[in-house]
Amino acid sequence: MASIFTRIIQGEIPCHKIAENDHCIAFMDINPVAKGHVLVVPKEETDYFFDLEDETLAQLMSFAKPIAKAIEKVVPCERIGVTILGLEVPHAHIHLIPLDKRGTISFANKLNMSKEELQKLAKEITSNI
Repeated sequence: MASIFTRIIQGEIPCHKIAENDHCIAFMDINPVAKGHVLVVPKEETDYFFDLEDETLAQLMSFAKPIAKAIEKVVPCERIGVTILGLEVPHAHIHLIPLDKRGTISFANKLNMSKEELQKLAKEITSNI
């Protein structure tokens, strides 16, 4: 069965898309741990991040870089953290999360953001890539 991310990539499930190319897609996390939390996903469905082909891994990180820079322009923060967990969805992906200080990434506490807030933020980030 296709992962939820594959279903998003195929257009079966809507998302607040930031950017997309032939190999990757980025969209707002609908359960963000910080304002500006973006998921960057390879279109190739591979469960474990370190099972990705080297070329796919390089494409994913190169794709994520301008998105991280765009998030920094929109969301006041010290820098963008990159987190790879890989347990919640069986499809490799990275989390780009705005950080203000050490120890600010916690997946225990999620923000409650409306679809409208997520869409507005997605547009602002996209326009800064």
